[in-house]
Amino acid sequence: MIEIKNCPSSLQTGYDGYSPASLKLLFGGEEVSPMLGFSIDESRKLKDLMGAMHKISVSGVQEKFPAIIKDGEIKIAAKDERSTHIIKPYPWDITLKDRKQIPANEHVTMQIASQVYGILTAANGLCFTPKGQPAFITRRFDILPDGSKLPMEDFASIVGKNEPTAGKQFKYNGSYEDIADAIRSNSAAWKMDMERFYELVAFNYIYANGDAHFKNFSLIFDGNDYRLSPAYDLLNTALHVNDTDFGLEEGLSNEVEKSDTYLSSGHPCRVDFERFGLKIGLDKSRIDAILDKYSYFPDAANHLLNQSFLTEKLKRSYARIVKERISRFNRLSPP
Repeated sequence: MIEIKNCPSSLQTGYDGYSPASLKLLFGGEEVSPMLGFSIDESRKLKDLMGAMHKISVSGVQEKFPAIIKDGEIKIAAKDERSTHIIKPYPWDITLKDRKQIPANEHVTMQIASQVYGILTAANGLCFTPKGQPAFITRRFDILPDGSKLPMEDFASIVGKNEPTAGKQFKYNGSYEDIADAIRSNSAAWKMDMERFYELVAFNYIYANGDAHFKNFSLIFDGNDYRLSPAYDLLNTALHVNDTDFGLEEGLSNEVEKSDTYLSSGHPCRVDFERFGLKIGLDKSRIDAILDKYSYFPDAANHLLNQSFLTEKLKRSYARIVKERISRFNRLSPP
């Protein structure tokens, strides 16, 4: 049995379960236990669940179990039930380093994005199997309290990328400028969403998310217009695989000249992000305001990392990776 000392959502100290604020954000205020009444490994064997699972990539395969909240407990949704939450246990792929730590990795990365940088994210936390193994849980932002579903479309679909047209690796084929162009064409408040998207690209680079592909960005209909959805699937993939700087094969843009630092080292620096920001239509003042936040490792981020459910070894590795990315980012290159 795991001993919980920090809220398994906000990571606030002094809680052996979800804090009141986290219960409101993640479960609409309902009192919910973080302990699951079932084993993930046993649930994996149930045939009726297999059709409900969706696949994602962390260079491996990870299940997504549809879930509901019933009588204060997190339960797997039946086929005829509208899920309100998604549970993501650690993946099957044994080639992933420290794969059982992936849920805790995603959790702390999402919390850092939200709490430290003010990035709009899906409400999330951890829940635990009877043996104490953490699983990531997130509230579906496309499901309203009355059970109705908001229209939502990821950018692979928006830009017309799929396996028949672009091959098996279609979601990785392209650049972040492709997404920016689609935001400009499809978002009702494109400049505001462009800033949010731009910051996500910077965050994913600094926090080593090498799996930020076309399907990990979406537009959602907010009742009036299509807008960039809350962020989801944020994690430090470099903890588990030898990953690249960017989730998209063509990086930031094919149209923007790379800095001398990028050309010599193979890694982008701040100048490259500045040029990319200007290319997608952001003002220089807004670019600077966003990038300044990523030029150092905030104490608040380090605090959340230390309060997280990662092992002590992976906490140190996580911090080292982020600091190395920040060092690359800050390297000088002629403008």
